[in-house]
Amino acid sequence: MKNLKIMLFTLAFSAANLTANAQFGGLKDKLLKVGTAQGAKALGVDKFLKQPEAISTNFEDVNREGEEMPGFNANAKFQPLYLLPKNPDGGFVLCEGFYEMTNKSYCLKAGTFAPSKGDGYMFAPVLGQKEEIVVSILKSAEKHPEVEQHDIQVLLWTIIARTKFADYAGQVKVTAIKLLTPKQLTQLEGGALGILPFDVMEKAKDQLPSGLKAVFEAENNIRQLVSSGNYTYADMEKYAILAGMAPPRADVPSGIWTKHPDGYYVRYFPSGYAITKVQVYVPKDLVANGNRLVYDAAGDIACPANTGSQRLAQTNEPLNANYSAKLSTICNPK
Repeated sequence: MKNLKIMLFTLAFSAANLTANAQFGGLKDKLLKVGTAQGAKALGVDKFLKQPEAISTNFEDVNREGEEMPGFNANAKFQPLYLLPKNPDGGFVLCEGFYEMTNKSYCLKAGTFAPSKGDGYMFAPVLGQKEEIVVSILKSAEKHPEVEQHDIQVLLWTIIARTKFADYAGQVKVTAIKLLTPKQLTQLEGGALGILPFDVMEKAKDQLPSGLKAVFEAENNIRQLVSSGNYTYADMEKYAILAGMAPPRADVPSGIWTKHPDGYYVRYFPSGYAITKVQVYVPKDLVANGNRLVYDAAGDIACPANTGSQRLAQTNEPLNANYSAKLSTICNPK
């Protein structure tokens, strides 16, 4: 019985996503000492610890070269981004100038604070073990406007919490089947985790850094809710979103511009986690000589400088779009 408890304890630590060594250096080695090497190997914990998070994007993935402070092009007049020509594979074909769009966005980090005034967000790509599935959901959602944003958010939280598809129940299972292919559904089993008992959770949390405890507990609570099949959006949100706010970082102010890898500039203004205003600046020389650029937000994350705040997946779905409006400049990309 004693050995069994040790192995269960070791398994609990594996759930804490210890691959975030850049943030919690040496934690993996400390936790592995809790159980025997034989126990870790028997449970496959040693293998699990090498696996990345479902979505691992963090502020260290932001390339800050070429960044500009909020006053950059302060007098610019922005046109609707959604009026730009559509790209057949998703997104919008960019033209010279300044564009903006208020779009649907999604929280990709349970157990963290919602965006607050003053938070600085910068561009980073969607990264992690489930990056392909998350991007597929965001792209598929564009083709299924009948699927509610809340249902998509619950599905994303379920995936971030590494819930086994076999444990999906209720509306989230319906949403997953509608937005994902059968092959992608089977991939939800890989790197997934079961529900951890209360006593194991409590012992595990005692050994975790404070910044990881809330995430660890939120993910387990989400797995419990999903498997029960009896939950509301408010139930899920209660665990995914922490009350209060994280203090903003002074060196990364709200409205800071990121120079995108494709050369244009982008910045984000979240309103909660479900709505983000994105602004894009495309320099004239960037699209000279017929150079084609596409803004496809489905692979983008508005990443907070404050690690206690939420990563926000972006979409190509505008909110309150006015399609009767016209661009004030000629835009004929090739």
